Amino acid sequence: MPRDEQAGGTWIALHENGNAVVFLNGAHNKHQSNPPYRRSRGFVLLEILDSIHPNRHFAEMDLNRIEPFTAIIWENYRLFECLWDGEKKYSIPLHNRIGHLWSSSTLYDEQAIKSRKEKFSNWLSSGPKISLESISDFHQNMGGADIPNNPAADGRNLILTVSFTGIELKSNYGRMKHLDLRYLHSGEESLSFTRALIAKE
Repeated sequence: MPRDEQAGGTWIALHENGNAVVFLNGAHNKHQSNPPYRRSRGFVLLEILDSIHPNRHFAEMDLNRIEPFTAIIWENYRLFECLWDGEKKYSIPLHNRIGHLWSSSTLYDEQAIKSRKEKFSNWLSSGPKISLESISDFHQNMGGADIPNNPAADGRNLILTVSFTGIELKSNYGRMKHLDLRYLHSGEESLSFTRALIAKE
């Protein structure tokens, strides 16, 4: 996992049992931040992922006084969208063989989210070879000249993406690639899955 320099947690992580979690700030809609919160969401992600059944752990854990978030959970070849809106939890099973795109409700308004989804749909319709590299390239270039919807844009829209991180999962190993846009360097790590730790039904 990459580590948040300020809070110490993370927003994306891969476990040696083959499960993975990605966090986005906010749930269904943009919320009003109301600190102090009991824990950083980055550490909540780590607690969720440290369970052999992350989706079940999300459903059972106490999230009182935790800021709203969306957790995309890959658990034993199943995909879940888990949301905490500050009052209620939602766990939605998703098709794991089609493309999905999420946008943080705290960073993008409805128009920008709709535009991003349209670009993603058009990209999928063009029949790209799906890989960690092609997805990374899509995210870095999806905005084009449309600066308010460009995830790597800064200045006028006050949004600055500082990095891209992606995970590619195979049956027995995972690969994570991290690109730092501030210092223009990248890193890549592979992790072999420990079969004894993989969740059994």
